[in-house]
Parts: sequence; C-alpha cells; structure tokens
Amino acid sequence: MNKIVLAILALTLPAGLMAQAPVAATTGQTAPAVSAPAAADKGDFDNEDQKTLYFLGMAVSSKIKLLGFTPEENKYIVMGFSESMNGKKAKVDESYGPKLNEYLGAKQAKIVNAEKEKGKNFLKKMAKKKGAIKLPSGVVYIPVKSGKGSGPKATDTVKVHYHGTFPEGKVFDSSVDRGTPAEFPLNGVIPCWTEGVQKMKVGGKATLICPSDTAYGDQGAGGAVPGGSTLVFDVELLEIVKPEPAAPAIGGTPAASQAKPVAETRPAEKK
Repeated sequence: MNKIVLAILALTLPAGLMAQAPVAATTGQTAPAVSAPAAADKGDFDNEDQKTLYFLGMAVSSKIKLLGFTPEENKYIVMGFSESMNGKKAKVDESYGPKLNEYLGAKQAKIVNAEKEKGKNFLKKMAKKKGAIKLPSGVVYIPVKSGKGSGPKATDTVKVHYHGTFPEGKVFDSSVDRGTPAEFPLNGVIPCWTEGVQKMKVGGKATLICPSDTAYGDQGAGGAVPGGSTLVFDVELLEIVKPEPAAPAIGGTPAASQAKPVAETRPAEKK
C-alpha cells in the first residue's frame, strides 16, 4: 500500500489524543484530539457500541476531509467505502493504488503551496511589527516581556507555557488552555523553537512566527496542522530545568540503576 494511503489510515485512529509540545518531526508524534461535531440526536443510537462506531466514522472522515475533496469527489469516496464494507465486488482493481498515490499527492501539494503563499504575506507583515527581529532561518521573533538572568542553550531542558495559533488566530495547541506547562529538551523541538527560545530569558515572553520549514514542513502535524503552515507561538519561558545530580558510586562502580534521569519530559507532538 502506498505511503500516502498508509499515512491517512494511520491518522484515522486516535493514538493518544492530546497534542502537547512542538516536538521535532523526527521524534515520535502523538495525534491531537479530534474535535467533536455537534452532538447527534440521541434517537440515532441504541447503545454505547453504536456511538463508538459513529466516532470511528467521524475520526476517519475528519482526516480525509483535510485534503479538501469536493462534494462530487466525496460521492465516489463514500461509494467505494460503502460497497467495500458491504462485501460488494470491486468496480476497479489494484492498479488504482499507484493512481491514488498520485491523486492524493497532487491534492496535498495544492494545499501546501496555498499555505506557503499565505504564510509569506503574513511573515512580511509581522516582520514590520515594532521590536520584531527576523532571525537567520526566517523566523520572526517579537519580544513581549523581558526576563532575567541567562538564556537557555540548545542543550538545555526548558519549562514553558505556550499558545499556538494559525495566522488567522485559530488555536491548534496550547499548554495555557490545558493548564499544564510543557517541559522538553530545547534541541528536541521544531527549529523555530530551538532558535527562538534561546533568545529568551527566564520570566520573559515572546511571540515566534514560524515559517513552515522551521515548523512542521510539508508533512504537517497529526492532522491538526496542514502541511506548509506558518505558525504563531506565544511563549513564556518559566524555567531552565537543571539535571538531577548522578547517584554516588557504590564500591567504586557507578550505580547506574540508582541514578535519576534529567527532568522528565512528556511524549509530545511537533506543532
């Protein structure tokens, strides 16, 4: 089965539904929560299993619709899905697998190009804001509140609160909304953060405007962020987390089993 189809199928099942920190795409990713639509009429269901199956259909469609299919295209998607589920003889053969890959690739490329074009104009606008600094990568850094002390290095683990939005203001992820700060190694997150947060000091706040190639690239993130998206992060640096001291050696041999790891980090998604 082709890679694009596999990616869509992988996204249909909620593998740990909460997005957390903007971890780099090369690390394991956790799918973001699927937004629930308006509640269905209670008369549509007789039991909890039926509601669960309804959610499965909702989860599948919520990912597929990100590719922007038209009502005419949807008609054939639903036809193929329904007839296959009901055991009807297929009207096409496996030779359409590669054709599907090409079709979906073209759909994805169109979305990515549109997002990048929209992002270019937004980045130009934000770079003109008072105090804005355009970093070498193209990231626009806007200081909001000065912090104190030294700033973090790329090798440090940091604790932050952040609020992530698209240029039009729609929120896609927020530790502030969850009420729990995020903690992670700074060299394990998206390049926009690795570069931008190093300019901050503890207690400081800043806005990072991240071009797509410093965020989640053409692949996007977990169905929540379309490929090619420019992103906005309001970040507050709460703490530079210090590693726990290693346990003392026992009998001249390092007690590896007793050593405590550095400050715990949560598995998270690249946003």
